[in-house]
Amino acid sequence: MNELMLIDGVPVEINGEKNLLEVIRKVGIELPTFCYHSDLSIYGACRMCMVEMEGGRLEAACSTRPKGGMKIRTNTERLRKYRKMILELLLANHCRDCTTCSNNGKCKLQELAVRFGITDVRFPNTAATPCIDDSSLCITRDKNKCILCGDCVRMCHEMQAVGAIDFAHRGSKMTISTAFDLPLGLSECVGCGQCAAVCPTGALVVRNDTRKVWQELDDASAKVTVQIAPAVRVALGREFGLQEGENAMGKIVAVLRRMGCDEIFDTSTGADLAVLEEANE
Repeated sequence: MNELMLIDGVPVEINGEKNLLEVIRKVGIELPTFCYHSDLSIYGACRMCMVEMEGGRLEAACSTRPKGGMKIRTNTERLRKYRKMILELLLANHCRDCTTCSNNGKCKLQELAVRFGITDVRFPNTAATPCIDDSSLCITRDKNKCILCGDCVRMCHEMQAVGAIDFAHRGSKMTISTAFDLPLGLSECVGCGQCAAVCPTGALVVRNDTRKVWQELDDASAKVTVQIAPAVRVALGREFGLQEGENAMGKIVAVLRRMGCDEIFDTSTGADLAVLEEANE
């Protein structure tokens, strides 16, 4: 028989979960996090997922193993005050030009600021001016939007095994940097985009070349060719609210034709061959 613990007064069965956060989310309580991803190692830096143990001690849910008999609270006045303070401190050192940020509407910091009712930041804004690194063909980086959650570093090291970025310096001067602080385009970065996929703010985003595409489409002398990868037909469907897993290829082709693209290619066969070769490697 599995052991039980109490979460906000409700008995919950422990069934092999590796940390409290997994148990809490299993029962539908969405604890906020910046630095936790189930596929990555536990970092425990953001402290947003703190819970209150019986007796008043605070523990990070992402790095605490569940045990039978535990009694925890996830939403006390003390915890709400604690989380709002963390958010205010992050916002005090963060660019607040949200409406012009490429991550507007998809930013975890923005989302949690709304969720916790942050309408005013008590501390002066110490954010530096934007520092844009657009040397990469794939990824745009603004290090002054970084909140040092470490998600990108662990993704690059643990999942992609590239190690193009890491922590540099110490204390208040700590940053995420490439080796020798080279521009991203001159580093070991392979442009996979996984760092941007896990970045909770707009510090790392997939490069936006929309303006260049429209310029080519408006150029009557240019022949615009589009190549569509298999994942795109599902990802775009999800982005535009289609049913999960629905193949949007027909709609994508129709839209590209209306935009003015001259030739459109589906790379299904080529992608299958690539998968076989990658498996061999």
